[in-house]
Amino acid sequence: MALRLLARREHSRFELELKLRQRKLDAALIDRVLDDFEEQGWLSDERFADIYARNRINLRYGPLRIRAELQQKGIRFVPESLAAITDRQWCEIALLARERRFGLADLRDDWTARAKQARFLGQRGFSAEQVEHALDVKSQEEAGQQG
Repeated sequence: MALRLLARREHSRFELELKLRQRKLDAALIDRVLDDFEEQGWLSDERFADIYARNRINLRYGPLRIRAELQQKGIRFVPESLAAITDRQWCEIALLARERRFGLADLRDDWTARAKQARFLGQRGFSAEQVEHALDVKSQEEAGQQG
């Protein structure tokens, strides 16, 4: 059963253990099986965290949300794929998320739209500085000059 779950997608040890416990399996048996899977290389929290983080980055989520989601899945470390991204790159990802959802209109005089876009980016997991940077870009030309 555990192998079938792993065959579908990567799981963290915590996730897989939770799913198996929900099926009322013996806790000692679950631990032995998961230890064996880790020894065989079939179960790896590092691999799971890296794949999960890259996937969420590609979907234009920010670092705060990705870290929170990983913690919910039992991952207490920052994967390399997340740690390797600079603040400047996060600002560019926030800008891409804004552009995809709202376009790059000038928001200097439209406080309602600015607040709406700031809430969206904040919920996506970007820091206040990253959100401000994304909202300050007014056009494609300006976006190209900053990148």
